[in-house]
Amino acid sequence: MNILFYLLVIVTANVVTASTMPLVAGKLIIPYGTFFIGLTFILRDLVQRKVGKKKTYGVIAIALLASALTSYLLGDTLYIAAASALTFVLSESIDTEIYSRMNAPFYKRVLYSGAVSSLVDSTIFVIVGLSPIGAGFLSWDLVPYAILGQYLVKLLIQVFISMIMRKQNTFKELTSN
Repeated sequence: MNILFYLLVIVTANVVTASTMPLVAGKLIIPYGTFFIGLTFILRDLVQRKVGKKKTYGVIAIALLASALTSYLLGDTLYIAAASALTFVLSESIDTEIYSRMNAPFYKRVLYSGAVSSLVDSTIFVIVGLSPIGAGFLSWDLVPYAILGQYLVKLLIQVFISMIMRKQNTFKELTSN
């Protein structure tokens, strides 16, 4: 079930991003799909917890294909689809490696791996896909605001869900004694 939900959220993020204008909050630029992307890193951690690191890379490959197919069907340019694929592979791989190498409680592994991979995801996609060196949708003066807006949303989602995971774990420990 975790795998299916992970794949569904990735496809949903693509559809929402492609079908809506970004949220502009002050100077921050936040595509609405960002709210789903913050969740994907957590879902990937849950997948890895269930199936292990090696099989998780297979799930990431399936997710990459689903994401690319969705981008194609939505009419994204080849450049945007390629930038998205590059970003996806790098950020999901970084998340997987950090999560698997940390010796910490589950909620901390989720939080730390998500914090780093979200920054990578936001930075690479904005610079490679949207800046003047990419599709040119954003001028250089807007790039930092697009990166920061996306990163803050992803990080807030991960902090919130990690806090819930921590409280659930604490509750389980208290009630099991």
